Amino acid sequence: MARISKSAKSSQSSATLGFEQQIWNAACELWGHIPAADYRKIFTGLIFLRYISAAFEKRYKELVAEGEGFEEDLDEYVSENIFFVPQNARWSEIAKAAHTPEIGKILDQAMIEVEKNNKALKGVLPKNYAAPDLDKRVLGNVVDVFSNMDMSDTEASKDLLGRTYEYCIAQFASYEGVKGGEFYTPASVVKTIVEILKPSEGKRVYDPCCGSGGMFVQSIKFIQDHSGNRNNVSVYGQEANADTWKMAKMNMAIRGIDANFGEHHEDTFFHDLHANERFDFIMANPPFNLKNWGQEQLQEDPRWQYGLPPAGNANFAWIEHMIYHLAPGGKIGLVLANGALSTQTGGEGEIRKRIIEADLVEGIVAMPTQLFYSVTIPVTLWFISRGKKQKGKTLFIDARNMGHMVDRKHRDLSEQDIERLASTFEKFQKGKLQDEKGFCAVVETADIAKQDYILTPGRYVGIEDTVQDDEPFEQKMARLTGELSEMFAKSHDLEKQIKKNLEGLGFKM
Repeated sequence: MARISKSAKSSQSSATLGFEQQIWNAACELWGHIPAADYRKIFTGLIFLRYISAAFEKRYKELVAEGEGFEEDLDEYVSENIFFVPQNARWSEIAKAAHTPEIGKILDQAMIEVEKNNKALKGVLPKNYAAPDLDKRVLGNVVDVFSNMDMSDTEASKDLLGRTYEYCIAQFASYEGVKGGEFYTPASVVKTIVEILKPSEGKRVYDPCCGSGGMFVQSIKFIQDHSGNRNNVSVYGQEANADTWKMAKMNMAIRGIDANFGEHHEDTFFHDLHANERFDFIMANPPFNLKNWGQEQLQEDPRWQYGLPPAGNANFAWIEHMIYHLAPGGKIGLVLANGALSTQTGGEGEIRKRIIEADLVEGIVAMPTQLFYSVTIPVTLWFISRGKKQKGKTLFIDARNMGHMVDRKHRDLSEQDIERLASTFEKFQKGKLQDEKGFCAVVETADIAKQDYILTPGRYVGIEDTVQDDEPFEQKMARLTGELSEMFAKSHDLEKQIKKNLEGLGFKM
């Protein structure tokens, strides 16, 4: 398995994805030595503990050098947005015990002590390293991998470990298949939403089903990349799954993002943690076509301003929940299964009509298939805005042919693809976009009404003009019949071979 040299510099390691891959390969030593359900929690916990220890130890040395005797004063760390790490939980102590039989117990105790000294982490960190089915020799080897990382530059290391954390979450999602979709939205999908919405500093960002927190990470990156102050953003989220909520809390802590996710995990429909809040940017990838979401108990809820969503599908419940929380001038970007574009069942068509008539739908993007680990069904990005720049108009984009296959199962969008989508929205908002057949169209609300308020982009953008075929008819027919003759000949050969093989097994046709 891969190992990281002690002399390797974090700046060099962070230049490519090679470092994340090395960490992942090394961590894969744990496969087969621990239940799959626990693997993700154990590994992300190690990444987290390694980072907060590095940040703490750097600050600790600075305080020792100052000679004031404040190196064990918790306030000296909290004031610098650094987690206080008790003596027995510091990575230097963990590293010493890496190859002892007690390493599991020592890690569990370290997590307990870190939580005890940092209220924001209460109940968040994993504590199952001492489990009897976890091979302690293998665990010690993984501890070595993290010990050998050069963390002297904790700011560079924060980005390095943050990227490693995100990379590993993506790998977990891939390995876990359908279950992986519960906590991970592909980075290119998140980045597309963020690049189109363009969150800015001084604003409030919200995700009502935040998973591992990818929307927030990309939003902060966007603000930084555009010379904004990353610390001047208010982040709010909610997550119903306990393990995923913990993963998000650790992800935010590694990134230094101060997020309000509530005291514990909660169902957004039944216990809206931010019921009285309104947000400037809302980004979400809610569970697709969620059934039994609790409609029977929530029929009088004030969030259903455009109609009561059906009990058998939560798609429009999510949309109405987000619109309810949208501040004046606010924007929403969310992922939905394609059915929400055209369904008429359970009153969904009427709800969609009312939202369109309220001039809230700014844009619809039909996405390529195979972007998600959890589902292969096609999905759509919805962009909803209060105070649209182009009143009475909606942008439709058909991006189904965009992207490239990264393996035989999964597709991804390139930076160029994302830029094209974002620039198309920007031109639309400035009133400078020209319709492009087969790709994009700007449509008046009256024309959407003529289509029974169906929002499928293909209805509006049309089919791309095909390239003129200049091959003469006679020449084309000669070529095609020749190719067909070859196929027939091959099929006859295959038929003979199959018959021969069957006869060899005692079966005659």
